Amino acid sequence: MKFKLIKPIFNFLNNFSMRKWIIAPVLASLVMFGVSACKQNESAPATMSSAEAEKIVAEGNYEEAEVTAPPLVPAPIGDRKAKKVIIRLETIEKVGELEDGTQYTFWTFNGTVPGSFIRVRVGDEVELHLKNNENSTVSHNIDLHAVNGPGGAAEGTLVAPGKEAVVNFKVTNPGLYVYHCATAPVPEHIANGMYGLILVEPAGGLPKVDKEFYIMQGDFYTSGKKGDKGLLSFNLDKSIAENPDYVVFNGNATSLLGKNVLQAKTGETVRIYFGVGGPNLTSSFHVIGEIFDKVYIEAGTKVNEHVQTTMVPAGGAVIVEFKATVPGDYVIVDHSLSRAFNKGAIGKIKVTGDENPTVYKSKK
Repeated sequence: MKFKLIKPIFNFLNNFSMRKWIIAPVLASLVMFGVSACKQNESAPATMSSAEAEKIVAEGNYEEAEVTAPPLVPAPIGDRKAKKVIIRLETIEKVGELEDGTQYTFWTFNGTVPGSFIRVRVGDEVELHLKNNENSTVSHNIDLHAVNGPGGAAEGTLVAPGKEAVVNFKVTNPGLYVYHCATAPVPEHIANGMYGLILVEPAGGLPKVDKEFYIMQGDFYTSGKKGDKGLLSFNLDKSIAENPDYVVFNGNATSLLGKNVLQAKTGETVRIYFGVGGPNLTSSFHVIGEIFDKVYIEAGTKVNEHVQTTMVPAGGAVIVEFKATVPGDYVIVDHSLSRAFNKGAIGKIKVTGDENPTVYKSKK
């Protein structure tokens, strides 16, 4: 703020015989505005362009990176420097359950739906190994939305059963990104469960929280109907019509219920990494009884605050944060509620700890 601008303003007001009791507040406001503007500029976080990220040197030898099955996530990156990491994924076709007694042949990354959570930082150099299990019936590959390159690495990772492909890429854009199989017919591969998330932390890491969870929503199109027992298979016509029998979190209608509910304590801050594999439906992501203190819009670096429900498209993601203040059961849903209560897009976070009557109390 250039304070030399104040003197001409003062002279202008004085020439018009303005009283000092009018001039003083005006000058005070201008000074405070200048100080505030200076403070805001000083505290604004520095941003890094993708071109600048390309120039970061990842030092050292390649190290194996930790990857985790849902709903777990690897340890935060923090303020570590950029390094070289090896990521290993294997495409595995396996029979699992959509719900109790209802089986389905899932196509997976590392044997889970969604696939393993990957965590890196801007400037890291990644050596990605994609192996297709020898018992697979078809070829697979991977398209990572965090990759700048043909097909998001899909062109370089198409592998037949029993084979392995290796690609190298540098991560240059912070955010939370979907990855998925992109082998034709692409909708079938995704509908069978071939998707996951890769988190690219900014330099310096994300703000610290107490709990982090990994959830993805997917729509499943079967040869039967919801609740049918036995082994179901993929139905192409239902997929084209976008009429799923199941819409679920983490590959199963009960993946976040019963013994699998997520756990937090009062006073803890909770961060959820949420994505939509699809292949078709958009999610209206909501936690009943909570308000998101922060929402990283479209899983990028811009933050919105005090959000009730956030829209997440197929092939998209979001990061949400809230503080657990009152004990109880909090239901996670796609707020297109027929999907939650009739097709399986429902889960739960159980918060334990002391009551907080200042925030909420009930006579029951």
